Amino acid sequence: MKFLSLLLHNVFRNRRRKPAPRRMAGKALSLILGACLAAGAGPPSIAQVQTNLATDPATQAGATEGLTLPLAVDIALRTNPLARATASERELADARLREARASRFPVLQFGENFARSNNPVFVFGSLLEQGRFGPENFALRSLNNPDPLDNYRTALTFRMPIFDQRQTSTRITQATVQQQEAEARRDQVQQQIRFEALRAFYGVLLAQAKKEVADEAVKLAEADVKLSADRVEAGTAVTSDLLAAEVQLAEFRQQQIQSKGDITIAVAALNTALGLPVDTPQKVNGALIEKTFDVTNQAELVRLALRHRSDYSRAGLSLREREEQLKGARGEFLPRLEVLTSFGVSGRTLASGSSDYLVGASLTFNLFDAGRSAKIDQARAAANLAASEQQHVAQQIALDVVRAYQQYLSARERLNVAPRVSNHAAEALRIVQDRYYEGLTTITEVLRAETALMRARLNVLAVRYEYYVGYANVLLTSGTFTDVQPFVS
Repeated sequence: MKFLSLLLHNVFRNRRRKPAPRRMAGKALSLILGACLAAGAGPPSIAQVQTNLATDPATQAGATEGLTLPLAVDIALRTNPLARATASERELADARLREARASRFPVLQFGENFARSNNPVFVFGSLLEQGRFGPENFALRSLNNPDPLDNYRTALTFRMPIFDQRQTSTRITQATVQQQEAEARRDQVQQQIRFEALRAFYGVLLAQAKKEVADEAVKLAEADVKLSADRVEAGTAVTSDLLAAEVQLAEFRQQQIQSKGDITIAVAALNTALGLPVDTPQKVNGALIEKTFDVTNQAELVRLALRHRSDYSRAGLSLREREEQLKGARGEFLPRLEVLTSFGVSGRTLASGSSDYLVGASLTFNLFDAGRSAKIDQARAAANLAASEQQHVAQQIALDVVRAYQQYLSARERLNVAPRVSNHAAEALRIVQDRYYEGLTTITEVLRAETALMRARLNVLAVRYEYYVGYANVLLTSGTFTDVQPFVS
């Protein structure tokens, strides 16, 4: 019986040392959802799912190979609500620019008016417009108490601004700057979406790897319980050894249960980053393998960030917009010139009447406006505020780069240590188990060594995940996260 127990324990130990295969395959549903949402069609129907599955090569490849990192990022950039919001923001900026430019063009208006009145001034003027004024209309009774008169007035008016105190040019420049801000905002959001998708993608892989470690730990604990039970039955161990092994097994099973929930949460986070429903099934194709990333020095990263970071560009554009606002406020001291042309027809009915025309120009100059100085002060203060905000953004960007760079270095250094710790923990467990078989130590030492090994393995996974995400964060904070190929195996 004792020989059988030792043999069984060695079998479980050898199984523990073998790497568990990663079972990953494709899932076409998430890809079809991403394609439909990107087209703005809302959640797809079953017929749409079947049609896309049959016709979309990318979907067919994804269904076979699983969700890869480049494919996940592509789906996120098309379906994430923030991506659609930035596209709408750009459309809004484009429309504002077209509206501002339209102020340079003339305005052509058509009007049709009808009026009936016995007001003496109205009747006198309407008769003149209609070309029906005669000697009899000079009679005092007709002048003071005229009969009611109908007047139909058809008019076509043309207005053209020649100089509008530089207000149109100011609005055009501001709208152009806002368009550039929207474009910079879109670039920033795309990099952020790319980062969130990558972090969530590897978060799923991390959760799955932790689940595998928990499964191996449960198998090892079950072997300990079986071995302890056999030894107690054989009279070579006490009951407390069996109880300690069962406690260890219960703890490992709790961690196994928790790891299952962590996978569900990680998949939900990935779906959220992709812009899909949180309960969309996913099978991720990838692995947290050993990789080496090349990162330049900290000073160069700060320089790159100030050149590529969209938020810094937007701060500079905001300053330019406020400066244009100041120019527009100063332009109100200038005159305003406008030309006007009108052609009209007045008559008793729509089908008859007398025509007239008007050609003129209007020049206005505000000799006194108490609010102009206040507007200039407001615009100047807004420009100073934008300049200060730009300096603050620059300082914050430098801080973000330093933080991300140091976190990356920390993860890289810890990653150099963590695998050795895991190897040492595995060797320590082997030695303790051999000593336990020879009766030179207690089951407590074995259980402690098993716990240390599991923690070391989990730490390797966590540090490797932090190393991946840390490098992505360095790229994000420096404004150069435009591609995920460095992460692809």
